Amino acid sequence: MDDGEATAAAMEVEAEASPCAGLYAPMTSDSPSPNPYGSVASRRLGLKNSIQTNFGDDYVFQIASCQEISKLAVSLSTNALKFYSPETGQYMGECKGHEGTIHEISFSVPSSPQVICSCSSDGTVRAWDTRNFKQISALRGSASQEMFTFSFGGSSGNLLAAGSNAQVLLWDWRNSKQVACLEESHMDDVTQVKFAPNQQSKLISAAVDGLACVFDTDGDIDEDNHLLSVMNAETSVAKVGFFGNTYQKLWCLTHIETLSIWDWNDGSRELNLEDARSLATDKWNLDHVDYFVDCHYSLPDDRLWLIGGTSAGTLGYFPVRNDPAGAICSAEAILEGGHTGVVRTVYPAAGTHGNLGQNRGIFGWTGGEDGRLCCWRSDEIAEIRKSWISSSLVSKLQKKTKSRHQPY
Repeated sequence: MDDGEATAAAMEVEAEASPCAGLYAPMTSDSPSPNPYGSVASRRLGLKNSIQTNFGDDYVFQIASCQEISKLAVSLSTNALKFYSPETGQYMGECKGHEGTIHEISFSVPSSPQVICSCSSDGTVRAWDTRNFKQISALRGSASQEMFTFSFGGSSGNLLAAGSNAQVLLWDWRNSKQVACLEESHMDDVTQVKFAPNQQSKLISAAVDGLACVFDTDGDIDEDNHLLSVMNAETSVAKVGFFGNTYQKLWCLTHIETLSIWDWNDGSRELNLEDARSLATDKWNLDHVDYFVDCHYSLPDDRLWLIGGTSAGTLGYFPVRNDPAGAICSAEAILEGGHTGVVRTVYPAAGTHGNLGQNRGIFGWTGGEDGRLCCWRSDEIAEIRKSWISSSLVSKLQKKTKSRHQPY
């Protein structure tokens, strides 16, 4: 297979089996343990397999998958999308065409599970057919615009929103017609746009200016009549996400690694953790938590986890409670031994409607600045105290480089 994509014969590496005092043990679910908060021993999650996506100085930005998790899509710093088998890591193909950094990818095109979309600094939102890896459409903003984020939604499900340089753009996906340009609500790059899962007409945008805006996208969209509320995180926003039984809550991670929790319906801030890294560091006995990768919400358990990482590549799942006195709890799952640098993306098997994690013992996948794509087994097969790492990993030349962990 070309470009070093083939996985060589696996080496067996003994996984760490020693418990960590004060940490939870992940249960048989493909989410971390739903047990009540307390102090019990835990085991680190084992590495199922790991592959090298490139042999150069490139790294992984984001992992995405379709509903049934039949393939993993990986965006790389080479401005390409590559596809792998979620179970074996086998290379399946790639999509090329972007001429700038890819900021977001998603299998979210209405009624088209085989289509993946991507947005880039080249000013485009592109759609690709993953059956033949060909581009099928491209939406463009103005000549100087970058596209940092996108989301599908609207009452009819046919709107595509994208965040650009201080603008939120909306298109009708069916005919590629731009229906709105919201340019008065933000003063800096829009890093996130998301339609609310249970109120598809509501759109939230967040930006480097620290603001998160709520829009109603029904009817003829304009800022004078459709801007419902504004929340101020007071610093540059990196990621936001919905959670709660009716998705009425919004978590917000910033570029200076703070975490806040909001009720986006009324715009009230319920929790503000400016020292989130220190709080997380105190909840395990490993290295200092240097950054946060993402948050993960489990609807069946109604639980939110903050995913923190170290510069050496270890990850921890820290439960979050809406209680300032004990907002971040002891790490329930630890992913260690797969990465050697900053982890950029975590894709949990529980984050989809598929049951691959339950049936195959897979907890999820991670990718990072070391160019590795790692698959982690769940604790339901914890009696198998082995990990497998492709021998192709040792082929990559190790270079001393400055950290590439950038704001966006």
